[in-house]
Amino acid sequence: VARVTLALMAFLAAVSSVRAADKDLLDVLFANGAITREQYETLLEVETLTSDDILPDESRAGSGDVESVDGASATSEVDQQVSDAVADAASAMDRRFTAEYVDDLTLDGSYESSGFRLQSRDGNWRHEIQWRTQLRASTPFDSEPRQLSAFAADDRTNFEGRRLRLKVGGHGYQPWLRYYMEIDFQPARDVDDGSASASARVIDWRIDVAKWDWGGIRVGQWKIDLNRERVDSSGRQQFVERSISNRVFTIDRQVGIQLRGRAFRETRGDFSWWAGVMNGDGRGVRNNSDGLMYMGRMQWNFLGRDLAFRQTDVEFTELPSGTLALGAFTNTGNCTRWSSSGCGNLDGFESPATAAVDQFKTDQWVQEFAFKYRGLSIQQEYHEKTIRDRADGSKHELTGGYVQAGYFFHHLVPSIPEPLEFAVRYAAVDEPNAVNRTFENQRREFTVGANWFFNGHNNKLTVDLSRLSLDDSLVGLDDSENRLRFQWDVSF
Repeated sequence: VARVTLALMAFLAAVSSVRAADKDLLDVLFANGAITREQYETLLEVETLTSDDILPDESRAGSGDVESVDGASATSEVDQQVSDAVADAASAMDRRFTAEYVDDLTLDGSYESSGFRLQSRDGNWRHEIQWRTQLRASTPFDSEPRQLSAFAADDRTNFEGRRLRLKVGGHGYQPWLRYYMEIDFQPARDVDDGSASASARVIDWRIDVAKWDWGGIRVGQWKIDLNRERVDSSGRQQFVERSISNRVFTIDRQVGIQLRGRAFRETRGDFSWWAGVMNGDGRGVRNNSDGLMYMGRMQWNFLGRDLAFRQTDVEFTELPSGTLALGAFTNTGNCTRWSSSGCGNLDGFESPATAAVDQFKTDQWVQEFAFKYRGLSIQQEYHEKTIRDRADGSKHELTGGYVQAGYFFHHLVPSIPEPLEFAVRYAAVDEPNAVNRTFENQRREFTVGANWFFNGHNNKLTVDLSRLSLDDSLVGLDDSENRLRFQWDVSF
């Protein structure tokens, strides 16, 4: 006590006086027990503070004893005590400032599967950023041959940066107010696409209000939740690319509003649902037709557990989890297909630019199944699509789908490396002939693949080998070809 008292006396003698408004110093003295509560409250009213105001009489008397000792020794001891007192006071003030101000402003930083994350201490603000690229090599072609002429083309090996994307997401103000945006800097394009298809573009932008137990509301532009294969991110695939049925049956990205939710969680009646209204003209455009696109999806989580929209079971799902879903949409407009590039047309149908306003009425439904358990993953879809051409009164039926499965055989044979997954897929599409739509073409795909996961889906190598075939009923000919692809998919 005498040491602290002596240090305080020396400190106050050095500065002679302080302003009564210097509340921070009084707080430090009170926190260290140098003054009482009564003294603290009294000193707050004093205009000028001195050592006589703070130190008791016996402490001042003690100071005379110190001055009577050997000069050099006393001076050295006092200097050290003054230094210690000043350091203690400064440290206490730093801690107080940090607790009252800095902690409220500090962001927690971390790296998660969704990228770099910054989050406020109160949890009301979160910002995540990640970029991803796919580096791909393919031979003898990189796309899906849809006509016999494509099979007859010269073989070529192709290298490309298939996707280069920046993802930004998180929440603000409250954890239930979420946002997401995705930019594609280098989209690849088919040779028959315009150069604009390879331009950098914003492909996703959306806001979710997920405040209520029953679900929430989504507005913006995103991949509409009609079928699992399309909603599964291209960075969460089991093969190098989606099946041949995807191009024909996806409704891809649309601008609109959607209600979505989940009920009876973790029971046998557990189900998820989606219902939305969209422009129907694809990505990045306003509604150019008289109508809108309407969609709905019901998903039964029959084991009481939902499955996220991602392929493979690299997470090694401990409890069996499965979903069975039905989805449908209807649209009237100029589009007969959709992609990341927006509104387009299927082979044999007029392009949106040349089609009459609201020329095509499209109705489609899909049945879907998915299951995961301890390294095993299965998913399947079946689609039926009807296109009514109002220009000539014709009606065209398209059917197709796929089934695929993958497994990490390390769980059966320990000598097989744990990060290695093997997978197989079969897909089929029956569609109108491009030259004469009264005839039907049949396309088939059989693919085997393997994945090596360095760090889950965020860093993996994929190789797949496909047998692709086409039966053209108009000319009565068929053809088939093998395709080999390698891909490194990495996110930072």
